[in-house]
Amino acid sequence: MGRTTRRRRPTGARRATSAAIALILGGGGLVAANVYASATEDGGGEESGQWANSAAATIDCPDVGSELTDVPEGARGDVDNELAALDRQTAEAYQRLQNSAQAQQQDGGFAENAIMNPLKEKRAATIERIAIAIDRVGDRPEGLDSLASCTLRETGNDDGGDQGDGDQNGDGAGQDQGDQQGQDGQQSQNGQQGQQGQQGNGGQAGNGPVAADFADITSVQPGGQGGAQGQNASRGSFTTACGVNANGVFNSDNVIVAPGVSNGAHHFHDYVGNQANNAFASDEDLAAAETSCANQDDKSSYFWPVLRLQNGTVEQDANSPGGGIEGNAGEIVTPKQVTMTFVGSPKGEVAEMPRLLRIITGDAKAFVNGPANANASWSCTGFEDRQLKDKYPLCPDGSDVVRTFKFQSCWDGRNIDSANHRTHVAFAAADGSCPGGFRAIPQLVQRIVYDVDAPSLQDGGRTTPLFAVDSFPEQVHKPITDHGDFINVFDEGLMREMVDCINEGRECDAADLGGDQGGGGDQGQDQEQPGGDQGDGGDQNQGDGQDQGQDQGQDQDQGQDQGQDQEPPGDQEGQNQDQDKGQGQNQGEDGDVGEPTDKADTPKTLASPKATQRERDKDAGQSGGDGKDDEAADQTPAGNIPSAAGAGQAGSQDSEGSTGSQSAAGDLADTGAEMWPAALGGVLALCGVVLLRRVRRGAIR
Repeated sequence: MGRTTRRRRPTGARRATSAAIALILGGGGLVAANVYASATEDGGGEESGQWANSAAATIDCPDVGSELTDVPEGARGDVDNELAALDRQTAEAYQRLQNSAQAQQQDGGFAENAIMNPLKEKRAATIERIAIAIDRVGDRPEGLDSLASCTLRETGNDDGGDQGDGDQNGDGAGQDQGDQQGQDGQQSQNGQQGQQGQQGNGGQAGNGPVAADFADITSVQPGGQGGAQGQNASRGSFTTACGVNANGVFNSDNVIVAPGVSNGAHHFHDYVGNQANNAFASDEDLAAAETSCANQDDKSSYFWPVLRLQNGTVEQDANSPGGGIEGNAGEIVTPKQVTMTFVGSPKGEVAEMPRLLRIITGDAKAFVNGPANANASWSCTGFEDRQLKDKYPLCPDGSDVVRTFKFQSCWDGRNIDSANHRTHVAFAAADGSCPGGFRAIPQLVQRIVYDVDAPSLQDGGRTTPLFAVDSFPEQVHKPITDHGDFINVFDEGLMREMVDCINEGRECDAADLGGDQGGGGDQGQDQEQPGGDQGDGGDQNQGDGQDQGQDQGQDQDQGQDQGQDQEPPGDQEGQNQDQDKGQGQNQGEDGDVGEPTDKADTPKTLASPKATQRERDKDAGQSGGDGKDDEAADQTPAGNIPSAAGAGQAGSQDSEGSTGSQSAAGDLADTGAEMWPAALGGVLALCGVVLLRRVRRGAIR
């Protein structure tokens, strides 16, 4: 049953939202600027993100990319762009399908004639361009033209029928929620009205999730504990702590699958570790970037689809590509805990990963592609011997939701990526052995914990909201589509230490091993502290001089000047790191928010304000402040100041925007510089008085 009597998430606590609005401090006030930009804005968003009554069907298109296992290097760029075009075409067609329910009812052939046939024609032309691009530098691929046709298929998200009894056993029986499922657009969160098409399918955007997507974890049978390890097994482990994305770094790109393509993922990702990851990030950009990891020698990028609560909250990306335009709606939830552990092989020693190795685990299109590459794993704390592959878990009271990704642990020894992003790595067999020609590498095991309550299925999530991961729109937020991405940007010396640690059977923490322990930019804690909300949960990553989560607004980085903008005690989320290095850890090389170097027309990585700031704004009856908030002189997160504000202004201007004055907290060095002249003058005046008195005494004598 859903936990309806306990809300572990009080207003303003342990929440993060994606911010599409950056506040540019001008001479006379605040100017709202949309920091979203997308290659799809010229046509992909014609429906403005409003999803009508959604039919219980989706669009199933063959995955062309998975068939392209051998693409010549000279054709890679063109092929990647065309594959992204195929995804965009499918997303647009699915959106038209969702918004044409009335036309479909009036004309039984509308979907085929007006949506599916034009989609086939577009795909055929795009697939031909792929074949031509490959043919220019290699052998023309055969059989691709047969992949142009798509079909309509049922989703299981029926919007009519028996509401059922809220069955939670994962079999979907009796779970058609009818018009009662989902939220009806009357609910308001944070003063926001007008939810997007919540008539029927459940989920804030109307295209999922539904009650049938959930299962009671206590009804799942415990699984085995894995295969036995051989005598030569590498039994060690290596853990790296990179925070929980308390910075709020999001974008809807995927630099692995769609490099150079804005909104290539069509859904939003959380990013931890490397802070420069967007579609246009080069290898050099990644190597030079800031990192949120405790050990600054780990600049690897770890990213996954965000989890959203379907609670009626209208996020700032509601009308943006990757967000509400493509059915990804609701409140983005910051993880409570994230742990990254690298483990060894049950067969023998592991070899070092090559620098810039890319690995994707799971399949973002598994709902229509089938489960062959699916690798989703859902569970609950206290029940992690029970795992779900195609259902979201309903956790008992006091238990948290857990997502686990186990990445491929065999590498072909040559390539850091492959045309379909899969064939250069592989999973080990049941006995731990790698395929012929592959070698064992450390296996990344990623565990993400969320403090979310079991939704109330009996009323379609009205009492306690449904939750789901972001997805491609036609994948209708099915849990089987969950996936994780990793780019290895470990310093080679630290990678060697990892491998030695694992092969020697030791348990190591990256925070204890060399490197600059500056702590990076993610100021979120990984573990709740006694005595109240201290942040976002998890390990405290207490290496020498490293960032320990610091939700008290303290800056303990020894190696980085972060501007010292500290919010006063009581604001447990605030960091306001007005950093001298380009306005925040979330930013690209130029100082724009996530702006890639020398690419003025590319999308910006989003950086959200802390939840406490949003709550202060809400309590004041406004957004962004009106000059009356004296709780902290500078409340604008550094990551939300675009370069138009000026690198020098971002860290120093007052968020009230009244006169552009210096922050009250200020830079300590600046404060000292202003105090010294006055102090020196006071000392000189005092010396003059003493000297005068002595002269007068001498005259009297």
